[in-house]
Amino acid sequence: MKTEHSVLKVILRTVKQNKGMCVTLFAAVLGSAVFALLPPLVLAKAIDYLTAGQTFPFALALSYFGLLLLTNAATSLRESLLTIFGQRITHGLRTVLCQKISLLPADSFVSHDSGAIASRFVGDVDTVEELFTSGIISMFADACTMIGIYAVLWQKNRGLAITLLAVLPLIALFTRHVQKKMLAAQMDSRKAAARTSGLVPETIHCIRMIHVFGKEGFMRKRYDRTLQEGYAAMERTNFYDALYSPVILITDALVTGVVMLLSASSGPEVRMFFGMSVGTAVAVISYISRIFSPIESIGMEIQTIQEALAGAKRVGEFLELPTRLETSEDAGEKAMVELGRAGAASGSDYAAAAGSGCAAAAGSDRAAVAEPAKSPAVACISLEDVSFGYEEEKMVLKHLSFEIKTGEQVTMTGRTGAGKSTIFKLLLGLYRPQKGCVKIYGQDAYLLPDSIRRRLFGCVEQSFKRVPGTVLEQITLSDPMISREDAVEAAKLAGLHEVIAGMEQGYDTPCTDALFSQGQWQ
Repeated sequence: MKTEHSVLKVILRTVKQNKGMCVTLFAAVLGSAVFALLPPLVLAKAIDYLTAGQTFPFALALSYFGLLLLTNAATSLRESLLTIFGQRITHGLRTVLCQKISLLPADSFVSHDSGAIASRFVGDVDTVEELFTSGIISMFADACTMIGIYAVLWQKNRGLAITLLAVLPLIALFTRHVQKKMLAAQMDSRKAAARTSGLVPETIHCIRMIHVFGKEGFMRKRYDRTLQEGYAAMERTNFYDALYSPVILITDALVTGVVMLLSASSGPEVRMFFGMSVGTAVAVISYISRIFSPIESIGMEIQTIQEALAGAKRVGEFLELPTRLETSEDAGEKAMVELGRAGAASGSDYAAAAGSGCAAAAGSDRAAVAEPAKSPAVACISLEDVSFGYEEEKMVLKHLSFEIKTGEQVTMTGRTGAGKSTIFKLLLGLYRPQKGCVKIYGQDAYLLPDSIRRRLFGCVEQSFKRVPGTVLEQITLSDPMISREDAVEAAKLAGLHEVIAGMEQGYDTPCTDALFSQGQWQ
């Protein structure tokens, strides 16, 4: 079964749920681009008034500052809405990822590294957010700014527009070349930093061995090598960063200087293309200095979009992982009927009332399955020619068959890695065998509903991870079907009731690492 969610669906749903904000964001993007074009034109008009010896109207000055205010307001609104929209996309993606991870079968966490799964929630989702906050929308805004500036320049100075048409592609190619080199250097720097960071816990963990065998010099050389790699990569980044800005500034100055010289030319043909008033010259200088900046931004935004698409692909691949098979309610009901029959036949109140057919416990070298009922008539557990391996080429169990009947008590012993814990994981339905079948009261253990499976089994693994919350929540695991009285009874059976009752807050005591010993925690 595959998920109904996808990255595109989450984005479209976010857009649908925030239609008003999206319309406002679009208007803010266009508004900031349009308003940014107007102040230089107003300034040019004012300067032309002054050069002509006239006093420019007060309304003109007021409109200039008003346009600046509108430009900044539209830009601020755009950035704010982009941040909010990006966060809502992040929230939507992480929500569906959390829903997905709870539906994955246990073998998904064998074939996929936990760090890689965690990176989907953090790094990849963040890149998808940047697809909008620093990618598509920002690139659209920069493209609008460039097109608007070029349209104004075409109207004000046709020669300058033609000159920029020849220069801008060269600047764009140079920008992309520098950005690719910088990105490669930054990736090398991050890898070197990661290697250096990895050496720190390794050194701390192995410090006694390093001292015993006198390997301090060896470790220093390892540090020096990774530090030098990071330093060299950072130097390349700084070089390209230092190179780019002067080239753009020099190009800006050259274009401006050439245009100003040509505008002052006495030739009528040249003046037809480059001639302009003093006010227009001021506006043109302002536009030229601003047209190169979007080129740099668009180059970075293209890179951001590429990274975001790769992140979206990885998130999408995770969402497309197959989920657990749908459990069979019919199988669960049949198993509970057989369980009730077994309890009634044996006269066991525990089996009939509590509905616990089999209790399981797994340790490092021994595990046990026990049925408190006494009647051997019903097969509680059966493994039929079971073969299983966490990796297909490395089988842990091969053609294993056995049967445990009601009333029997079975202890499993064996060396580490023999498959004791694996058998219990198969019984719990966490994994499905590659061959054969594992049955609980005649029903496929893998297809039993979780609600039925939890009533049939109790399992304590050798490794233990506590859940956050109080002692009561630790015992009940926040299951509403387990009452406080049930939790107290369980604590009494485990011999912990007196310890818990002696605490100041009793069962409402918040759990901390030092509250119980490791054995008490289990």
